[in-house]
Amino acid sequence: MERIDIDGAIRLHNQWRRQFLNAFAGGDYAEMPLSEHRSCTLARALSDARGDYAESADYKQLVAIHDRFHALANDIVDLSNNGLGDSADLLLPELNEASHQLVGQLDKLRERRPT
Repeated sequence: MERIDIDGAIRLHNQWRRQFLNAFAGGDYAEMPLSEHRSCTLARALSDARGDYAESADYKQLVAIHDRFHALANDIVDLSNNGLGDSADLLLPELNEASHQLVGQLDKLRERRPT
């Protein structure tokens, strides 16, 4: 079973979030493939590492936050693709909050990682 590269996950997540938010801020959705999050490398790492962390409440919380983040991103992409960019924009603060919660939970998992 593979351990989660927490620093790498945080770095990639933050980079993706900035690109995603910038695509919406500039109103130029074509600049970024908004569905990119659907092939999230953290999701794969979470699945691969499940055995190391499965019983951990922190791990379960991380999975829930991660799922929520992607549900919001899916909603934003769907709204945007259906010509409802203004409605998609209204979800951006919630996505941003979910993003910060995700990074915080990754940090928490690092602090309590089994040795």
